[in-house]
Amino acid sequence: MTQDEPTDEEVVQTASDAAEGLIFSRYKQSNVRDCDVTVNFEDGILEVDVYLNVPDDVAGPDPEQVADDAALTAQQAVDELFEE
Repeated sequence: MTQDEPTDEEVVQTASDAAEGLIFSRYKQSNVRDCDVTVNFEDGILEVDVYLNVPDDVAGPDPEQVADDAALTAQQAVDELFEE
């Protein structure tokens, strides 16, 4: 690892922030019952798992799609972090 590479902690925080940012750009925070973003970065491998619980009566996009999009956004944010 070179000095210019982000730390594991920076990678995890970047991914988590990106995923949560996407979720709360699509739903009001008060409309989300539960949200859990789990990020693991070990040996250069990034794993992102997003759980999202939104009541059925809340208008908006499909929660499963938002969770998938959030995970992808987290991965893209980490890719960009390594490109800097």
